[in-house]
Amino acid sequence: MFYLGQKLPFLLVLASVILWALVFSQTSRADTLKVGDQAPLFSLPNQQDKPLSLEAFRGAWVVLYFYPKDETPGCTTEACSFRDNINRLIAQDAKVLGVSLDSVESHRKFAAKHKLPFDLLADVKGEVASDYGALLDLKVIRFAKRHSFIIDPQGNIAKIYRSVDADNHVREVLKDLQLLQSR
Repeated sequence: MFYLGQKLPFLLVLASVILWALVFSQTSRADTLKVGDQAPLFSLPNQQDKPLSLEAFRGAWVVLYFYPKDETPGCTTEACSFRDNINRLIAQDAKVLGVSLDSVESHRKFAAKHKLPFDLLADVKGEVASDYGALLDLKVIRFAKRHSFIIDPQGNIAKIYRSVDADNHVREVLKDLQLLQSR
């Protein structure tokens, strides 16, 4: 006869295996998007509830970064790093757009608290994150994966980041922008 205490380690391992299988078995559009593809178009409200479309940025370099949630440690680190390097990004003719499934109001508070000088877009339905393959949907919880894209002035994907380290990401982006723009 087994008691719950004896089965608990097995159940925890089983739950972990199932969770990892869900996370890593998802095939997404990010798996099919590749450098050179036309970036999926979108229109989303920013933190002032003003709709912004990707098409409006045609002619400029765009750093489109998806992140899980406002006010979480990694997301705050990444956003503040973009903020702290905004002049370098502007000097490279790049616009920064952050996207998560948070609401306009959540973005408004997050941007104000951290003095973010770029737009945060509210993808509350997760449709844009899904188009870019950056949506993690476990049915009980949904959020944007930490994926980023550099989009060239013609609207094509120039660089894809599927594994992002919040602490170092902006340095990578700045270096890659310089390389891409020198071609």
